[in-house]
Amino acid sequence: MKKQMLDVIFTSEKRKNILLVLRDRPENMDTLLRLLDTKRTALLPQIRILEEHHLVTVSDGLYKLTTIGRLLVNQIFPLQTTINVFDTDIDYWGTHFIDFIPSHLMKRIDELGPCEVIKPHVTELYDINREFYDATRKSQSHYVITTFLHPNFAELAVELINNGVALNFIISQDLLHNLLKNHNAVLSDFIQNELVSVFVYPKKMDFQFISVNEYQTMLALFKNNGDADTKYLLCKGEDTFRWGKEIFEYYLKDSTAITEI
Repeated sequence: MKKQMLDVIFTSEKRKNILLVLRDRPENMDTLLRLLDTKRTALLPQIRILEEHHLVTVSDGLYKLTTIGRLLVNQIFPLQTTINVFDTDIDYWGTHFIDFIPSHLMKRIDELGPCEVIKPHVTELYDINREFYDATRKSQSHYVITTFLHPNFAELAVELINNGVALNFIISQDLLHNLLKNHNAVLSDFIQNELVSVFVYPKKMDFQFISVNEYQTMLALFKNNGDADTKYLLCKGEDTFRWGKEIFEYYLKDSTAITEI
């Protein structure tokens, strides 16, 4: 008796992974064994089930998806990658406000890829994330949407500028007022630099900051009750730069460039 298709795909991690591997290209047995880190005796029974249900076929030693298999995998792959994002730490995602993410990017949140929840020690609250900063130094551009700036932001920004990184900031109204009051000269120098663009967002920002380089995206979210949190997300997906740049562009539409003080 044939299994229900949902059972075929989802009740076996090995069968699901076979389908996901074959999504990109046909593979021979040795490659499947290596990519799935398993033994032939464990893999063959799962492949037979996929063949019996017309999801996988083999020809000249190459296993590939059937038309039905490709159709189903193209549907389940985005779901699987979205689950992987939230599986990083569902308690963090579930207790923090994410409704600020526009709907078209919420649907593509799988593009963030694996996200690690960073929990800095109390003695490290004002330390920069060295991994993220080093990746930013290797980038051509850096995008930030924020309600506050790191205590050493001027020093860090100058180092990035000297490294040829284009800096793009969208800041909140409150942060602009703070900069005008306490860092007027620094802000003036920045907006005159051809590698720096500063914009002010007129509405409420429902997150602490979003910082994007060409390799990673960092998000610091508010808790659902509106409280700030010292924990933040560091995401390193293949498409995270595209996702992060698009959310910057989304907030940029309602922002105003600061060209003089």
